[in-house]
Amino acid sequence: MTHSRKLILFMLAAMLTFSFAFAATANAKMVKKVDNFILFLDQSGSMAMKNADGMKKIEKAKSDMLALNQAIPALDYNSAVILFAPFEVQCSPKPYSEATVAAAVSAVDTEFGIFNRQTPMGNGLADINPTLGQLSGKTALIIFTDGESNIGTDPVAVAQDMASKYGSNLCVHVVSYADSAKGQAVVDGIRSAFSCSVAADGATFADANALSKYARDVFYDEVADPAPAPAPVVVAPAPAPEVVTFNLNFGFDKYQITDEMIPVLEQAKMILEEDASATYEISGHTDSTGTEEYNQGLSERRADSVMEWLVANGISADRLEAKGYGELSPKYDNTTKEGRKLNRRVEIQTK
Repeated sequence: MTHSRKLILFMLAAMLTFSFAFAATANAKMVKKVDNFILFLDQSGSMAMKNADGMKKIEKAKSDMLALNQAIPALDYNSAVILFAPFEVQCSPKPYSEATVAAAVSAVDTEFGIFNRQTPMGNGLADINPTLGQLSGKTALIIFTDGESNIGTDPVAVAQDMASKYGSNLCVHVVSYADSAKGQAVVDGIRSAFSCSVAADGATFADANALSKYARDVFYDEVADPAPAPAPVVVAPAPAPEVVTFNLNFGFDKYQITDEMIPVLEQAKMILEEDASATYEISGHTDSTGTEEYNQGLSERRADSVMEWLVANGISADRLEAKGYGELSPKYDNTTKEGRKLNRRVEIQTK
């Protein structure tokens, strides 16, 4: 294999990592900023009013909570979903699961009796104190509200007391749906009690980039890997047969070849054509979602689809063998979203 072909191979590996798996920046990893988070939703009467787009504010808040839930990385948080005005626990603190949080948010009733409710926002903040006191480590309390407090204790004063009580172990963030100066003043007052507070409103969650940034600012940092892999070194060819490996990453429960994969497959075909005597194994893999039996079949379909493309584009079928390994040969951590994406792959390597 020529030196230029080797360089192409290294470039392919990098392109696949970024284009198909959406991995984090090279030599970086996600580190959680908080140990716990609580989604705290205002279900008072003012939230039943429609915003400028003609949508109930509480419906927009539910939609935003679900979008944020999808943007939270699968790190080992504890999570809860709690409502106020009146105070209700939809999901008590427990190890974070995207599905559990989504179910709790989706179950919030936005119709029955909400319109005439008052807003004891300060009381709601006071009511969540016992829950906060049971949590260890750092906690993010994310309030979804329009700030229209009209009864009970002053919410800004309660927030200031909470900041004094919990110190750096608590950060309160407010997602604002305020449509009055009074409501926005309450929102701003709560935010000002916490120097760590990250501001957001409904527009934040309508923009994918803004939502991603908000999730990162609240939930995690990206830090340099303390032990990055050394850069590849070009050495003289060894007598043993050279191994050529390509990776193709597939979407969840997918096995079809996509347009984004074609450039990589064309480069693979070009290298396979250099030595007409070399034979290759095309190995299909899955993440651990689903049963082992189903994943075995899915991995075989992925390997077959790549082999069919190569044969259709001039590579002899006699030189290729497609195998499925199911979920049994993971290269990455199946407990994280990023690891599962990278494990949904097909590899082509010399036999």
